[in-house]
Order: sequence, then C-alpha cells, then structure tokens
Amino acid sequence: MTNVPRRREARDRRRSSGGRGRASIALVALVVGAAAGCAPGDDIPRTASGRPDFNGIWAALGNAYWDVEPHMARPALAMQEGPVVPVPATEVVALGAVGSVPSGQGIVVGGSIPYLPEALERRDENRERWLERDPEIRCYLPGVPRANYMHLPFQIFQSESKFFIAYEYAGAVRDIYLEDPGPPQVDSWMGQSVGRWEEDTFVVTVTGFNGQTWFDRAGNHHSYRLTVTERWTMLGPDHLMYEATMEDPETFSEPWTIRLPLYRNVDPDARLGQFKCVPFVEELMYGHLRRNPIR
Repeated sequence: MTNVPRRREARDRRRSSGGRGRASIALVALVVGAAAGCAPGDDIPRTASGRPDFNGIWAALGNAYWDVEPHMARPALAMQEGPVVPVPATEVVALGAVGSVPSGQGIVVGGSIPYLPEALERRDENRERWLERDPEIRCYLPGVPRANYMHLPFQIFQSESKFFIAYEYAGAVRDIYLEDPGPPQVDSWMGQSVGRWEEDTFVVTVTGFNGQTWFDRAGNHHSYRLTVTERWTMLGPDHLMYEATMEDPETFSEPWTIRLPLYRNVDPDARLGQFKCVPFVEELMYGHLRRNPIR
C-alpha cells in the first residue's frame, strides 16, 4: 500500500509530460504552418482565366504611415524647444496623446532609406516643418506607395481587362493600364501605373510623379524622377504581400524597397467609406482670407 502514492505520482508526471509534449508538437505545427503561409498556396481565389483574384477591400496594419523607417514613440511630430527637453509644438499641444507618434518597426528592407546628402538634409528640414509641408495635412493626394499603407483602406476592382484601385483617403484612384500607353502626358500626384503579370505576381511600374508627395508623415520625400515598381503577390485567400522598389537618382544613392503584408476585410457587409477631406481643410488653407479670421 505504501507504493500506491508513488505509482500515482509517477503516472501523473507521465501524463503531464505527455501533455507538454503534445502542446510542443502543436506549437511547432502552428509555426510551420504560418511559415508555409508566406508562399502562395492552393487556396488562392482565382479569376476565370486563372489569375489570382485581388477583388476586395484591403488595408495595412502597423504604423508605417507615420514613418516607414523604424522609429520610437514620441510626443508629437511637430516639436519645439522646452524648458528642459523639446515639447510638442503649440499647434498640437491640445491634441495630447492623440497627436503623439506610436512606435513602429518600419517597412524599409534593410532599415534605412539611402538618401543622398542634400536629400537627407531636406528630409530633416521636412520633419522640423511638418505642419507646413506634409501634403496629407492639406488633403493632397497621397501618391504611390503611400496610399497603400495609410490608416484608411482601399478597394481593388479587377477583371480580365481592367485593374482599378479606389482609396478611401481623399477619393484617390488608380486606373492601372494593362497595355503600356507610352510616357505619361503630364506629371501628377498618383503618377501613371502600368501593370503586367509575372506568373502569379502582379507587377506595376509607376512613373510621372509631380515630386510633391511624401512616403509618410516623417518627411521622407522624393523628386519628380521617382519610379516605383510594385509587386503584389497573394499569399492566401485574405493575405497578400506588397513590395515597392523606389528609384530616384536625384534623391537616393541606390534603389530601396519596402515590404509589408496587406489584409482583406472579410466582413460580408464591408464597404469602402468616403473621406473626401478637401472641405475639411478649407479653414486651414483659406481661413486667413476671412474679414474676421476665426484663428
């Protein structure tokens, strides 16, 4: 009888060990499964012609729209000298935590943008004068690739002969040509997009920028000579990998790339909203022309 408790204790240890073993196996299986999800699978939705079907509402997660490079959290984008350390600029003090900047791991492959010396100085100046210069503040169109990782979603409309993207922010749109129409006739905020398929990856070359858009809220910029090469690759039914390579000999010492996943909104009632912000900034841009300005 004295050996019964010991036998029970040994049995309980074996059961506990077996449970941990099964949990470990399950964890390994989960990790392996997640890794396998980084490559296109058999469950990718396809069009009648067999192309990956991108139709739907998509959005990015994370904080790249604040700063595409890795960054720490900070009190505000616009700062001023304080009694001891810099403090938020007067214009954003009242926003409190709403005006602060969350941290982000960045989406730039390699971590940093390879600026030319003068362009880096311009980036730093942009940061200091963010309230005056960021085109988003005045509701100008966001450009490419910025439009794809902003805090608002976008919708892709795809058929065998058309590929169209509508963005919630500012009503921005992109009609992606599937046949090259030649050089852009005019420079624009969103540029001219020409797409082609490389197996299951949709590759889009974007040129014809006006040089006035930014990559984020942190002052990262480019010139009108920017060329963006996008690669859209579906990983599964509701995930795709987005890559964009930037080339601009006036701004960067070499091409550089961003990479991030995008996620489909699976809510059956999901609709693309409207954020046509032009009327929202009229007071900012033209309020000083009032006979009696309100600020």
